[in-house]
Amino acid sequence: MKSSNKWVATLSQSALAVSLALAAAPGWAAVAKGQALQSTDRIILKYRNSGISAVQAAGASGAKAMANVQMQRQSRLQSVAARFGGTVQLLRHGASGYQVYKLERTRTLEEVRAMAAQMAKADANIDYAEPDRILRPMAAEPNDTRWADQWDLKNSLVGINAPAAWDLSTGAGVTVAVLDTGYTAHADLMANIVSGGGYDMISDPEVSRKTAGRKANALDAGDWTVRFNECGDRQPAMGSSWHGTHVAGTIAALTNNGSGVAGIAYNARILPVRVLGHCGGYTSDIADGMIWASGGTVADVPRNTTPARVINLSLGGPGACDRTQQDAINLARANNSVVVVAAGNDGVDAGDSNPANCAGVVTVAALRKNGGLASYSNFGTVVDISAPGGEDETRAEGITSTMNAGTTVRGADTYKPYAGTSMATPHVAAVAALMIAAKPSLTPDQVEALLKSSSRPFVTTCQSADGSRVACGTGMLDAYAAVRAAIGDTLPGNSETEPNNSLATANAVAAPATLNATISTTADEDWFKVSLPAGKTLTATMTPANATSDFDLFIYDERSNQLAASELSAGKVDKASWKNNGTTTVVRYVKILRFASTGKYTLKLEW
Repeated sequence: MKSSNKWVATLSQSALAVSLALAAAPGWAAVAKGQALQSTDRIILKYRNSGISAVQAAGASGAKAMANVQMQRQSRLQSVAARFGGTVQLLRHGASGYQVYKLERTRTLEEVRAMAAQMAKADANIDYAEPDRILRPMAAEPNDTRWADQWDLKNSLVGINAPAAWDLSTGAGVTVAVLDTGYTAHADLMANIVSGGGYDMISDPEVSRKTAGRKANALDAGDWTVRFNECGDRQPAMGSSWHGTHVAGTIAALTNNGSGVAGIAYNARILPVRVLGHCGGYTSDIADGMIWASGGTVADVPRNTTPARVINLSLGGPGACDRTQQDAINLARANNSVVVVAAGNDGVDAGDSNPANCAGVVTVAALRKNGGLASYSNFGTVVDISAPGGEDETRAEGITSTMNAGTTVRGADTYKPYAGTSMATPHVAAVAALMIAAKPSLTPDQVEALLKSSSRPFVTTCQSADGSRVACGTGMLDAYAAVRAAIGDTLPGNSETEPNNSLATANAVAAPATLNATISTTADEDWFKVSLPAGKTLTATMTPANATSDFDLFIYDERSNQLAASELSAGKVDKASWKNNGTTTVVRYVKILRFASTGKYTLKLEW
């Protein structure tokens, strides 16, 4: 009766045989140092020339002329600083001709970047202006006792490179809602659970295993079954999954506390919203949970005082996206929440799985340890990105996280490896939290675009269980690259990074930029990829450095279908555009191909 209109946790079939396969944390040195990277009280800028001619400089009044130039420059800089409510003073001259200016106080990097950009705009003689960032030693690996099992977080073949990201962000100040089975009071997690323990949105006592009605505190009451086909899914009896505790631990388990596992966004806070219980959970409860978690109003439920910037949905079921689901997602996004969803574990096209197929969500497929698509993972064009999900429940291949030992009701704390798109999804949700902590002004669309454009190329072709080539997003989740992209350190920066000779090795460009690049040999070609939001137009402009270079410009989709091109003669500026008329962000590729000669060029990408 209930299986037709209920969602279930998307842990792999080997883990749960269901329809889809189902206070402050301790600080450490690298955290404090990493957080300091997000602020500075200095700006570096360099002028193109001294501002006076060589004749003036050599004359008797040279020193006076130079002093006048410096006074004018100081006045222009101070005029810009005043717009930000501050002051700026020359501190010293640098060895390569730059100048260091001191601000009146420490400001965020985002603010200092904006100030520097305005300074460069106000004076055409400024070659560049940028924050004088504070760098720190790279983060060491944490001392959590199960860190050796966490291949998914490391800088490895398919790991997300979390330690490098921790030097930039640890998720401080961001709340992540986990809509799941609730939580257990695990010692390696509890300090990062919001005060009050979230909310239990399950209204049916049979599903909840508590008294009827919604109630404060999302403590997990267990989702065990005692007989075959108890939930109408022809599955055997199973113990409680403690699924929400596992998901929450991946996101924000205490880190560097000498115990257990490390969380990805370990200074974020978890808002547990219990929406899954015995045999799953109703769409209506899950929809209300999304709205409430994002800060929206739900009748007869106290207002959420800790709205979530990220919502994790490691759950789903077959079929189209219902209107109730889509409306809830739309409201959550309107409240500035990023909604991250599991692709599902049936090994089929995720276009037939909800809420993975809803608009406006970040849909996540699962990778196994060797970088291939996990055998159970759904796939298809609705998938946005792939992340580690494991292949089975062994310590070598699974995703290890916080767990409870109780087979029915809650028991002792423990740790356990699981596998599933449920496990892949919190990796992405946690990285989204790192990004938002680094740059709080990011919108849900911007977070999605940056996650996708900063992803690493797949190390092997995405294939379904039958060996067919399938789509599984733009690439593999890269926490470090994503956070760098969020704060404006776009990868590859202002220059191409070789090799980028194919669609698979395309340089990700996270924000509009002008890139310096080179066609160095007759066989060289350069590829760049952009995540293009709905309604935006990608315009690519290629300018060769000399009149003899003849390069051509092309725009492709993810399947190498040509969408636009410009093939003018030598020395000409090629320009092509393509508009995303769809309703979701898509990835598009720009290729620069040699027709004749070699040499340097600039590529301007706008959208």
